[in-house]
Amino acid sequence: MYTKVVCGNLFSSFFLHPQKALSLKNLSKAQLWWLAIRPKTLPAAVGPIVVGTAVAIANDHFLLLPALGCLLGAMLLQIGVNLANDYFDFKNKVDSDERKGPVRVTQSGLIPPGQVKAGMTISLTLAGLVFVYLAYVGGWPIVLVGFFSVLAALGYSGGPFPLASNGLGELFVFIFFGLVAVGGTYYIQAKTLSPMAILAAIPPGLLITAIMVVNNLRDIETDKKAGKRTLAVMLGRDKTIFEYKLLIWLSYLIPVIMLIFRLADWFILLPILTLPMARSLIKTITSEQSEQLNKLLASTARLSLVFSLLFSLGLIGIMNKL
Repeated sequence: MYTKVVCGNLFSSFFLHPQKALSLKNLSKAQLWWLAIRPKTLPAAVGPIVVGTAVAIANDHFLLLPALGCLLGAMLLQIGVNLANDYFDFKNKVDSDERKGPVRVTQSGLIPPGQVKAGMTISLTLAGLVFVYLAYVGGWPIVLVGFFSVLAALGYSGGPFPLASNGLGELFVFIFFGLVAVGGTYYIQAKTLSPMAILAAIPPGLLITAIMVVNNLRDIETDKKAGKRTLAVMLGRDKTIFEYKLLIWLSYLIPVIMLIFRLADWFILLPILTLPMARSLIKTITSEQSEQLNKLLASTARLSLVFSLLFSLGLIGIMNKL
């Protein structure tokens, strides 16, 4: 059955996208796996950890090894989510040759489903082992965080009620790659939870959610045909574009609020330096469609990382004004 499906996918891919098919055919096994883990999404895992660590530094709670453990765990979790999404969308027949996004290695027949599933299992298992260390450092609350993070990673595309297929993908991303990632990183180092950490979690959470919005906007037609009810499918194109713009602009509002209420000094406005990039992205999403949105997705990921780095510098007052 798998051989028949794969042969069909490779056949159609060759005639629909011959240059892409030929270039993919020449990739090594390592390059195929690099393609499978979707490296352009990894900034989404890095930014929140940096922000959570910045809050810890600002409050004299910085711990190097736990911070690195959070970073490693987040990246493994992101890779696990990506592989799970690749595998379960193939298994549930969500992906098709009409899809405009980057190549899915399972659907394209580049890597067998069993191997992708094994890669997903290994990634999430390694993430679980990292959480064991983090739980040792941070205590039982981190056990719960780790358990629900891995469970949500599997439930994002798989299980009887896939979150991504039922309009809950954006909420999942905001909670786990925003609030949980930043708040958890701070908690592991400080052994307590600060309101500042929760407030600081909002901008990276919103920007990473914006990445998901671009992804779902690009796939809106193919998802609709496959019966995948993402939030973009429910809202329609115009409202999804508005959602993207709202997420971007709200991200810049938080530093301003923090300055107004004297929760930070003027350095907290450093993310404003990325406003030209944000304006360009907002202009682009209004005019671009389908495959062209792939570039916007990568650019939004870059914005989330650069914003988070500048925001982090602002949170620690550029190392207490040097």
